[in-house]
Amino acid sequence: MANDKKTVTVKQVSSPQRRPADQRATLVGLGLNKMNRTSTLEDTPAVRGMIAKVAHLVRVVE
Repeated sequence: MANDKKTVTVKQVSSPQRRPADQRATLVGLGLNKMNRTSTLEDTPAVRGMIAKVAHLVRVVE
């Protein structure tokens, strides 16, 4: 049961160029910084909030 943690995979679909610095920093916090990169993260409220902040730049992969 140690591996029952939910995860969410996000993929960057848009460029962070000409975006505010806090949005670029949020992408780096999610482990993304280049187009078409994917990152698998633990599904926590903090991660969900970060995804919501840059929802126009990323896509949640099912």
